[in-house]
Amino acid sequence: MRLLLVEDSARLRDLLAESVHRAGWRLDSAATVGAALLATQTVSYDLLLVDLGLPDGDGLDLIRELRRDGFIPPILVVTARSSIEDRVAALDGGADDYLVKPFNHIELLALCRALLRRRAPHYIESIVLGGLSFDPTNGVVAAGGEPLAVAPRERSVLELLLRNAGRVTPKQIIESKLSEFGDDISTNAVELAISRLRRRLAPFDLPISIETIRGIGYLLREKRQDG
Repeated sequence: MRLLLVEDSARLRDLLAESVHRAGWRLDSAATVGAALLATQTVSYDLLLVDLGLPDGDGLDLIRELRRDGFIPPILVVTARSSIEDRVAALDGGADDYLVKPFNHIELLALCRALLRRRAPHYIESIVLGGLSFDPTNGVVAAGGEPLAVAPRERSVLELLLRNAGRVTPKQIIESKLSEFGDDISTNAVELAISRLRRRLAPFDLPISIETIRGIGYLLREKRQDG
């Protein structure tokens, strides 16, 4: 899941990036209307978070322009403007929901999940393999029907492996996925993530395995059943 935050406060961008990454999503940011328009023209986003007071224009004008151009993904307004008039103008202008600053990040993430479900029902379909499941909308991992606590980095890698189940996922692709969390990754970051995933899954004795394909990457597949 890839989100775009249109916000000129660097501090708020950093705080929201941390929350969004913990949810297992990727967050890009733009500080101006112009940068946001360029970003939406070059990247396919699942959801936009838009402030109304921007240095080079009003976020509402941005929303209206995006909708006129056929932009479909949901848009959540995140602003300090709290009047009913502002809310109505934003919703009538093309926003899907409205959140007033200051806000709780838990509420923000819940609104994001709700908007994604509302606009794109296919997001709620879990990816399932051999008793292991992952819900892309809320980031919930389950093993044998039981919720499984997985750190954001490992959860992101697991989603990638599940989406490529039965095929080798190159190590470079996994490194790229880990780098989305914003920190410099160590030379053995991929190996650590895979090792932690194996340890978390081992107690469940699921009919799946994460195999190392030396010099290439990793393969998640269902184990063959004898007989």
